[in-house]
Amino acid sequence: MAAIDPPVSLHRETAPTNVARIIESDAEALDVARELAARLVEGAAQRDRERRLPHEEIDWFSQSGLWAITVPREYGGAGASFVTLAEVIRIVSAADPSLGQLPQNHLGLVDVIALTGTPEQKRHFFGEILAGKRFGNGFSEKGTKNVLDLKTRVTREGDSYVVEGTKFYSTGALFAHYVPVLGLDDERKGWLAYIPKGTPGLSVIDDWSGFGQRTTASGTVVLDRVRVPASHVFPAYQLSDLPTLNGPISQIIQAAIDAGIAHAAVADTLRFVRERTRPWVDSNVERASDDPLTLREIGRLHIQLHAADALLERAARVLDEIAAQPRTTEDDVARASVAVGEAKVLTTEIALLAGEKLFELAGTQSTLSEHNLDRHWRNARTHTLHDPVRWKYHLVGNYYLNGVKPARHAWN
Repeated sequence: MAAIDPPVSLHRETAPTNVARIIESDAEALDVARELAARLVEGAAQRDRERRLPHEEIDWFSQSGLWAITVPREYGGAGASFVTLAEVIRIVSAADPSLGQLPQNHLGLVDVIALTGTPEQKRHFFGEILAGKRFGNGFSEKGTKNVLDLKTRVTREGDSYVVEGTKFYSTGALFAHYVPVLGLDDERKGWLAYIPKGTPGLSVIDDWSGFGQRTTASGTVVLDRVRVPASHVFPAYQLSDLPTLNGPISQIIQAAIDAGIAHAAVADTLRFVRERTRPWVDSNVERASDDPLTLREIGRLHIQLHAADALLERAARVLDEIAAQPRTTEDDVARASVAVGEAKVLTTEIALLAGEKLFELAGTQSTLSEHNLDRHWRNARTHTLHDPVRWKYHLVGNYYLNGVKPARHAWN
């Protein structure tokens, strides 16, 4: 894939005070994720209730090395498999899905660097990621005709670019060392400008008021003639012009977050039913956990949860298989998009179902605000709105019945 003209210079940001861990294998990544999740789950409900932004927790997360596990081995990273990546995100999201969502765009942007960057850009930015630097995002805009109707402009001026516009749904931007912003040039080609925190004209506003995923700070980014060196700008349009796995990679991370939310909701359902729920008077049992109708529903939840997990892992294996090939074809991208789409359907549906069934099975006491168990459904309902599952059914059916390849987008 062609890259942009060689950059004139690269400005190295000051490294974080603490040196980030360098994860060297898939097994290590999974161990670190489990250890981190055990820390993140403490206080997760309170953070959601108070809408307290996880400044300290996100430092734990990025310094753990997990934000760098997809950096290629030749640049010092673990080059982790997609099976491992999906499992890491699922584990962290089960502990706190807002934190699980924060590296979602970062990880997709790592892939953009790998696909479109020059060798010098790769050395620089992969080094930053390994040092613990985080990418936020400035992709989406509100009030436009659709998600592709971008008003933000990226204009070449000499040895640099000027970025102007306003973004929303900017997950992670408030916590980021770089805010990558997507905009169009005069030919309506897309460019990604990786803007360092503190650049004049860059403003990140904490105005996210969604009822779920409350601590992602997915608010507004304003760009007032922000000047960015050419070394920090990437040709995003190439991701649409040529077949790549960037879209399915983004989507499998989304599905893994939803799977994590489902696991958390099911775990809290079991705990509450065992410890607090009273049996229904007509059940003639001493414990709610012996109620035959409750047992049926618990069985149903687990079957659907395990089916979603299985499709998530299957989709990740498809991505790994394709990534191992010398080149990616249109047929490969279609196969990957369909596999991930199937997983996305089930992870969405079990996340929503588990959040709702929790209250039905746990009973009225589970609705008390002191437990904050409604966060599971709120998180699921909010996060699964990233793209409509009804169109995933259409995508899958059209592929198998009519042989129609899915349109290539960052959300397929």
